[in-house]
Amino acid sequence: MNLPFIILLVVFVLIAARRIGRFHVAIWQAMLGGALAVLITGQITPLAALHAIDWDVMLFLFGMFVIGQALVQSGYLYYLAYGLFSRARSTDALVLLILFGGGLGSAVLMNDTLAIIGTPLVLRLAREHHMAPRLLLLTLCFAVTLGSAMSPIGNPQNLLIALWGNIDSPFLTFARHLALPTLLNLLLTYGLLRLMFHREFHHTPLVHTAVAPTDPALTRRVRLALGLLLGLIGLKIALALLLPHVPLRLSYIALVATLPLIVSRRIGERLRGVDWPTLIFFAAMFVLMAAVWQSGFFQRQLDAAAFDLHAPGTVLGLSVLLSQLISNVPLVALYLPLLQPADTTTLMALAAGSTVAGNLLLLGAASNIIVVQSAERHGASLSFMQFARVGIPLTLINVAIYALFLF
Repeated sequence: MNLPFIILLVVFVLIAARRIGRFHVAIWQAMLGGALAVLITGQITPLAALHAIDWDVMLFLFGMFVIGQALVQSGYLYYLAYGLFSRARSTDALVLLILFGGGLGSAVLMNDTLAIIGTPLVLRLAREHHMAPRLLLLTLCFAVTLGSAMSPIGNPQNLLIALWGNIDSPFLTFARHLALPTLLNLLLTYGLLRLMFHREFHHTPLVHTAVAPTDPALTRRVRLALGLLLGLIGLKIALALLLPHVPLRLSYIALVATLPLIVSRRIGERLRGVDWPTLIFFAAMFVLMAAVWQSGFFQRQLDAAAFDLHAPGTVLGLSVLLSQLISNVPLVALYLPLLQPADTTTLMALAAGSTVAGNLLLLGAASNIIVVQSAERHGASLSFMQFARVGIPLTLINVAIYALFLF
């Protein structure tokens, strides 16, 4: 009996059902319960649990939550959004704008960033135009997941691949192999959403309401924070192109960008606005997944199956499936040493598979959890089964497209 794996399955069931008898179970509570279970039963030591947590990811998310909350509170997010989405006069145009805007944005700003700032935005759009929130929430999830595939800074696992794989000209390499299939997959995503939510795609013209920032003082600080964020991301891109061995951690970027918001008398308000349950979820997830991996369960299954772990097709398929169980960032971190040395096609297959895994099930990508938990804070919901109903056929399409272009 493999206790960590059994605990993981129980967590999956709780996240899918969201209920124990009459009691509602939040996603972060289910994951925290799993982490506590492996700690209490001795499946992982407290010291190993601390080492398992990716503090760079945690600090990055903390910083982006501070910026995202200030964007919403100041009203500046909705002011910016009006300038972009006011051009959409139909549901089709709105969904396409979210798909391609979110997709291209995530390739530069990273998918978790777009998930944080995009969730309150799409919920406002859903309310304003009397649309089902789940349609736009799914659109956002799929957009930031797919769009992040075509850039080495689109998501944390791509960054790991670019650095560990010693890829020459990583931006050009990712774009050459993954940009075209990603753009095609975004278009096919629109087609699938159009088919499965055909009643939401009505012909009534959309009327957008102009908005202005509600807090001028906070807006000035937010604009400075965004300027720092974009400037530091530009610096990171330049360093990746010119000096790839000079590190600029994502956590440093996020924390520096938050300084205009935190260094003020309203620091308590900023900290209260942080999405602490989502941060707890990620810390607990790192602990639980580390315990599962240390148990050797998946390694034994792979050895028994005798897969060629270097074959691009195997890498693509396994990264999609295993990312559902140990999440895509830990999966890539564990898989990369097994692939050294690896050719470019194999590395791109790992990038595509571990990224598109986020479209299969809710737990396949961190950005999905951010969207769902943020939506629940704003009174909306997206269930495990609602996601899977669209995500499973979409992922099959996505994988086929990437395989067609890569192999």
